[in-house]
Amino acid sequence: MPALPSPRPTPFDRAAPVAFVLLWSTGWLSAKYGALGADAMTFLAWRFAFAGLLLAVYAWAAGAQWPQTPAQWLHALVSGALLHGFYLAGVWWAMRAGLSATVSGLIAALQPILTAVLAPLILGEPVTRLQRLGVFAGFAGLTIVLGPKLLDPQAQAAGVPFWPVVVNALGMASVTLGTFYQKRFLHIGDLRSVTAVQYVGALAVVVPGALLFEPMHIDWTPSIIATMVWSVLGLSIGAIFLMLVMIRRGAVARMAALIYLVPPVVAVEAWFLFGDRLLPLQWGGMALTVLGVALATRK
Repeated sequence: MPALPSPRPTPFDRAAPVAFVLLWSTGWLSAKYGALGADAMTFLAWRFAFAGLLLAVYAWAAGAQWPQTPAQWLHALVSGALLHGFYLAGVWWAMRAGLSATVSGLIAALQPILTAVLAPLILGEPVTRLQRLGVFAGFAGLTIVLGPKLLDPQAQAAGVPFWPVVVNALGMASVTLGTFYQKRFLHIGDLRSVTAVQYVGALAVVVPGALLFEPMHIDWTPSIIATMVWSVLGLSIGAIFLMLVMIRRGAVARMAALIYLVPPVVAVEAWFLFGDRLLPLQWGGMALTVLGVALATRK
């Protein structure tokens, strides 16, 4: 029986990865600014509450269908705890505890490797040799981009804090497992209502953490308010919606490979906004990363 032709990619299919990387790259900047005036999990609790409320109102007004069975509600809550709660709590706490955005981005970039290894085992998704080559080429290019920053004498003198690295790595593992969970158990259902429920699961993680480990301080300055608005609209709604759509419509290994593009984009943004100097070798590393992602994400 001849194989059915693959559907042609739509304009959304072409634009979604670019928009996702651009939006997702601002998450580290938001964490940096948010840490200046708020406790990590306290900020995230407000962020998840605002995002969940906005999505719930929108889903209700649009007549979106809500989960129909207790199992569907449970799956949405668990995926929200993994994709948003544990992941962002780990990243934000680690950065507030002294971990640099450079090291945090490098830890997050381990996700595509872990995903490529686990995808055939958990979901039975085939990962070709060319895609594996792309995954490791992307990591090599990312190492070239971030290497000069990691080897900077000032960064070496400051040292890399142990526990923030561990917590950040656990957060990375959480979002990886959440991606598999989303693909396995939430492949149907209206994403507007499902995402609203997911933020309830995320709140179940960060609210107890804030109550137990933080004074729950947040200073509502214009900078914090602007960071909150962008975190809710640009990240928790815009970027997350794109991520969930791409998970549903494609293979998780290809989706995860896009994470490789985030740290180089952050480096370019820092170069453009703050004048951070980039060496020619780093630009070459970015090119290698782009090539690796192209190989890893092709069908």
